[in-house]
Order: sequence, then structure tokens, then C-alpha cells
Amino acid sequence: MSISLPDYYFRVRENGAFVFRVNTENRQRPLELDQIAAVNIRNGEVKPQGAYELTDADQAAIAAWMEERKATLEARDLDDILRSIDHLNLTAHWAQTRATPEALEQVTDALLLAMHDLRTVLVRKKADRLKQG
Repeated sequence: MSISLPDYYFRVRENGAFVFRVNTENRQRPLELDQIAAVNIRNGEVKPQGAYELTDADQAAIAAWMEERKATLEARDLDDILRSIDHLNLTAHWAQTRATPEALEQVTDALLLAMHDLRTVLVRKKADRLKQG
């Protein structure tokens, strides 16, 4: 059974990835990963590993991965926000139906401050969008 492996492997890290070339040429070992670069997704920086010079194919694969990764992270951010809306609704229901006075005392100030901060940011951003459009 033959498995088709990609030419590159990206080991994701918090702010990007380490880029490896997948090497299957060595018959003594089934697979080797040779690190060729480190990528910082936040600032777009790509640093070749050691004295390795990135080929055009390497650079194209890295650029494609970076675009795909940015899209994935943006989708996750939006999904996290939509989940936060669900959590706010669940929190309101909890506060109204099940919360003890002690539990409410523990969380009320922090929730009110966080919601006030969020409301302030959202109102300002909404006003900015209305001014522009």
C-alpha cells in the first residue's frame, strides 16, 4: 500500500510554524523531516533554517500555507466570538434561574466591567463604520 505524502510539513506553533521538507528517499528509514524554515504568521517573516536557501517551490508552498493558515485563524476567531455570544446567553439564563447570591457576588463585578468594556468598543467601532459608509 502506497501513501502519498505532501512535499512539506508545517509544525504549527503559536505565532507561525516550522517548515519541514518531507524526505522519503532514504530507504533505510521510512520518513525524514528536514527543517527548512521558520515562519512568523503575524509579521509574514520567513527565516530559512541555517544555510538552507529556499527554492521558488519552497517559497510558493510557504506563501500558500500562510494564506490558508490566516484564513483558518480568522474563521476560528469568528467562531470563538459566536460561541461567546452563546455563552453570554447561557450566563444570563444561569444568573436569572440558577445562580446563588454567593455565586453572583463572585462574578457580577467582573462581568459588568467586561461587558461595559466590550460595549464601549463595539459602539465606537459601529460609529466609525457609520461615518465611513
